[in-house]
Amino acid sequence: MQLRDAHNKFQDFLKSKNKASATILAYGKDIDQLLTFLEELKKQHIHEISSEDIQAFLTTLHTKGYTPKSVSRKLNSTRTFYRFLKINEFVTDDPSLMVDHPKYELNPPRIFSPLEYRALRDAASVDARIYAIIEILLQTGVRIGELANLRMEDIEENSLRIRPYEGHEAREVPLNRRVKDSMKKYLENRPNTSDDHIFITKTGKPFLVRNIRDAVERYFKRAGIENAKINDLRHTFVAHHLKNGVSIVFLSKVLGHKRLSSTERYLNYVKEKTGTGTTLSEL
Repeated sequence: MQLRDAHNKFQDFLKSKNKASATILAYGKDIDQLLTFLEELKKQHIHEISSEDIQAFLTTLHTKGYTPKSVSRKLNSTRTFYRFLKINEFVTDDPSLMVDHPKYELNPPRIFSPLEYRALRDAASVDARIYAIIEILLQTGVRIGELANLRMEDIEENSLRIRPYEGHEAREVPLNRRVKDSMKKYLENRPNTSDDHIFITKTGKPFLVRNIRDAVERYFKRAGIENAKINDLRHTFVAHHLKNGVSIVFLSKVLGHKRLSSTERYLNYVKEKTGTGTTLSEL
């Protein structure tokens, strides 16, 4: 099978699995970059590729200034590509398994102090929509894409129904007083529209992920919070509840983590209390 034919079949496979467009695009770019390099080596067919070729590709990325983390992601994409090829018997061997990931250290998650998230609340208090968004992200730990995807019918008396998103399963997250109060204030002033997304623009269209991110990060600056990203609200949610003894298994389910290890990594950055409780406190 020729290289580009294999790439096209891989992308068709991702689409058939209803992968998010951003995921398909990311894999597409990574594999296209790999295949362009292989074509420069005069390789034409997928069975001609060796582990040495893949290692040479990664080495080239290093020389071009890619970080070890970025190179590692390229290798992960390559392994996913080859896993698809092998399952479908387009190849018999997977040379990517003979290539090691570069070593690198993960940056610790940015966790807001009480002073910081209180300053953020004060800065956003003039905007009911952004204030409600910040409270949901801070008090429930949902992902920004999950928040953007919320519909009016997802609001329950004491919980939010989180729809499936980018391979993550549906779940319910509990709502505390702060979230319910902020949502009530926002919904009282929400523009009339036929669109059923909870968060919408002033013209009644869905409030998109990129717009939510830009708006919240503007309030970070107004609050004087430096080097902050919107996902740090989720990090803060996790750290706060681990510190307060919430069961890590329960917390992992609330967060929608596929693997418990994704939640456990936060234990390196917080002093966890021993506990098995399932009560989520307010921040």
